[in-house]
Amino acid sequence: MPYDCRAVPSVSLHRRRRIAMSSTEFHLVSNWTIDASVEDVWRVLNQPETWPDWWPSVKQVTLLRPGEKTGIGAVRRMKWSTALPYDLAFDMETTRVDPPSLIEGKASGELEGVGRWTLRPDGSKCNIRYDWIVTVTKPWMVRLAFILKPVFSWNHAVVMERGRQGLVRRLARVG
Repeated sequence: MPYDCRAVPSVSLHRRRRIAMSSTEFHLVSNWTIDASVEDVWRVLNQPETWPDWWPSVKQVTLLRPGEKTGIGAVRRMKWSTALPYDLAFDMETTRVDPPSLIEGKASGELEGVGRWTLRPDGSKCNIRYDWIVTVTKPWMVRLAFILKPVFSWNHAVVMERGRQGLVRRLARVG
């Protein structure tokens, strides 16, 4: 039977360009369920300067600008280590706060985009979702993203798992 080219979906030039450019873009989602109240998780996550105390991948958080009483407008420089032999640094500006369920910020620097913590009660537990919608900007990462994207995604998952484990330990000490 001859090959029917009509069965192959056509991809417009615009879409091909978008696909090609998307190798540097990531939408990474982490979902955790932790045996703690939303309020307890909120208190820990809403203090990023303390993250290096319990999250092994967070090396430093420096408050550059305090922002409003709600936290909106605060800017922090964050330095992260990873499971791979490179570190990342970026500034995170808090853009939205809805206690005790949502913290959102805008990243700029070696990663650019949006990070969003969403907390929801589940009985006596807390469901935590983190959306990290970013573009890599480090030159070597941009050049190699088309081939290393799965590795970068794996690396993010390792960093987040370290955070989950650290948060559980931190909450056990607090509670």
